[in-house]
Parts: sequence; structure tokens; C-alpha cells
Amino acid sequence: MTDLSVFLGEITALRGISGDESPVSSAVAEAFQHFCDEVTIDAMQSVTARIGKAGPRVMITAHLDEIGMIATIVEDDGAVRFGRVGGVDPRILPGSRVTVHTDDGPLSGVIGALPPHLLSAEDKKTNYKMEALFVDLGLPAARVKEIVHAGTQITLNGPLTALENGRCAAKTIDDRGGVAVMLRLAELLQNRIVPCQLFLVSAVQEEVGGLGAATSAYSLRPDIAVAIDVTHAEMPGCEPDDVFPLDKVVLTEGPNIHPKLHAHLLALAQKHRVDAQTAVCAHVTWTDAASLQIARAGVPTALIEIPLKYMHTTVETVSIGVIEESARLLAAFVTELSDGWEGLTCY
Repeated sequence: MTDLSVFLGEITALRGISGDESPVSSAVAEAFQHFCDEVTIDAMQSVTARIGKAGPRVMITAHLDEIGMIATIVEDDGAVRFGRVGGVDPRILPGSRVTVHTDDGPLSGVIGALPPHLLSAEDKKTNYKMEALFVDLGLPAARVKEIVHAGTQITLNGPLTALENGRCAAKTIDDRGGVAVMLRLAELLQNRIVPCQLFLVSAVQEEVGGLGAATSAYSLRPDIAVAIDVTHAEMPGCEPDDVFPLDKVVLTEGPNIHPKLHAHLLALAQKHRVDAQTAVCAHVTWTDAASLQIARAGVPTALIEIPLKYMHTTVETVSIGVIEESARLLAAFVTELSDGWEGLTCY
């Protein structure tokens, strides 16, 4: 079986900012080829791995794109100003190490900001804003202007760090941790009867609106869909209703979620002794579940979420055990689809 810590370390390190995910898409496609009947990459760079040839069409998806930055202008002193791609919080950026993907290849840089000593008393009262930050490549300004242009991509650096108790931290575990769930699922289904056409989709552009899941669902025409994403794990200072234990699978219910599918997953978790709990999202989930639910004429959709600490930072922290348990739950879901599966899709 694949060592998921190693797999996460490899794919979280790859460039895959929303809208240009090809480096990580290629690596994910290669990983799934060993366990699936067919693997394809579509025009948007979403990866679809198929298992099985008959029965209901089941789509399970996690997104592989990442938040990042994009260069806007190069100042006269060579400082690179930038805008955000996806939900980048400027408060995490000062002092960060980044990679600038220049015309001459990737270069290391640091994000600088005025130190507290040089800030006015008024400025000290507020957090840094994006327009006050810049990337320093350590190169002469003339050279920076030769190799960096408006549109140059900038990715955060956050190599995987193994922690105690089966936990690890890295950038981009949102949602390449979900991709790891699907890879383990594909492994668990080896030599087992799969009574459906299963499509494991590593979707692009979730961080800018769930676009890859929408186009993939339009193409694949699923009868049932399950999205995998992350939610907030318990951290100091959080409201109890907003966070969840790091070591439990979270099954979300709410307007984006089909109630029978949610209840079925809960029952399967209980049957197979998967430690799971329900989360309530009384509004749009801001995950690919929202895109799946309204694809074509509508798709009955469920949502599995992995508790994650420090979301949208370079040290997103997760339990490998929850990734394993999420895959085990989905293996039961796939293999135990009965001839009466249609009953799960009606109200």
C-alpha cells in the first residue's frame, strides 16, 4: 500500500495554482494509473480515474488546486508586487518563503514588509495589507524585470513536516489530502467487486469557484456524487460549533447535501466502526459539493470533510488516520451499493 505521508509530501510540493494545475495533475494521473481501469486528463487539467464498467455512475471528487499569488508589477528596486489567487490571507505572508516561477525557471524568494520599527503608530494598529507586501528575489532590479512579468506565478513554500501521533503539516493539504483519500480508496478496491462505474475526479479550480468539479460532472453525468474536502479542526480560541476533533471523519449535512445519502453514509460509518460525526452547514458549503449538486439537471450529493488545522497556511495539519478512515468508509459505500441504489437518490 502507498505510504500516504510520502504521497502527500510529494504532491503538496508540486505547483498547481488554480487555473494552471498541470504539474500536479500529471503526477496525480501517474499515481492513479496503477490502480484504475482508465485515467484521463481533460482540457481544464482535472484528472479522472475510472474503475468499473457497469452500473450506476458514481463520482467522487477532491480538488488538487492550491491558493497562491500572481505577480502584478515589478517596482524600480526589483520588488515584486502581487495579487492573490484564491483565499490567501495577507496576515500569514510576511516572512514567508516562496517560489517565483520565472521565465528562467523557479527561483526562491522571501516576502518582505516594513518592520515594526519603521511603521507609524497608526499602522501598528492594523494588520498588513496585500498591497504593502512584496517578494524579494535578491536580484538586481534590471534582472528581475527581465524574468518576472505580470502573470508570473508565486507559490508558497511549506514542505511536509511529520508530527507525532500520525499527524503531519504542509501547504496544500487542502485538498490534496482528499486526493490521498481517493488514492487509498482505489487501492482498497483492488480485487473487490465494484458494482458501479466509479469516477475518481481530482478537480481543478475549486479555490476560485468549484469550476473543475462542475465541468467534470457535466461530462461524466453521475447518478450519485460525493465531494471530499476539509473543515476546521479544533484549535485554541475557536467556537465549539465551528471546529471538529482532528481524529474524526466529518459528514456534513445541509442544503447542498442529499439527506438520504448523508444518512446512508452515517449508517455505513456505524456499521464499519468508522469514527464519524455530523457537521451542519446551514448555507452553501463553499466546497465542490455545491457545484456537483446543480450539475446538469442536479446530482444527489454527499460531503465528507477532513478536519484540518491552520487552513490556508503553509502548515495545514491533518491526521493521516482520518484520511485512511475516510477511504475505508468510501470503500464500503462503493462496494455495498445494492440493486436498489436508486432509493438513495429520491426524497
